[in-house]
Amino acid sequence: MLKRSGIILLALAIAAATGSLTAQTVTSGLRGPAPLNDEGPAPPMLPNRNTSEKEARNYPEQPPVIPHSIDGYQIDLNSNKCLSCHARSRTAESQAPMVSITHFMDRDGQFLASISPRRFFCTECHVPQNSATPPVSNDFVDIDTLLSRASPGGRR
Repeated sequence: MLKRSGIILLALAIAAATGSLTAQTVTSGLRGPAPLNDEGPAPPMLPNRNTSEKEARNYPEQPPVIPHSIDGYQIDLNSNKCLSCHARSRTAESQAPMVSITHFMDRDGQFLASISPRRFFCTECHVPQNSATPPVSNDFVDIDTLLSRASPGGRR
């Protein structure tokens, strides 16, 4: 009998604690004032940057970001709007940078005459940038800055 009442008391304590957690709200932070058990409203979408300027890369193999809006671009099995400007045959007319030569290689390193099927969906690696302020501070330092700090004479 004592065991049974202990289990009942434990169950009641867990139910009470769960009920009090669902009523809690966090008034600051990334979630905003939404209760912990609610998702809350999504923040408004900010406009993408739309410029022709190239952004510096932070590490050697970083894919370049997309400096312009791609709203309404179709990229699927049948079509790739990006290639209307960035394909090798269109860069003279569009003045856009050509797709990297690495996009013409298959998985074995053999060069192909056209874009490799595994590199056809541009937005898997390349992303547009928006004008949002980062929600969390960031103290990222690129490799060139680290190297210049490490050696007294600058870069090695």
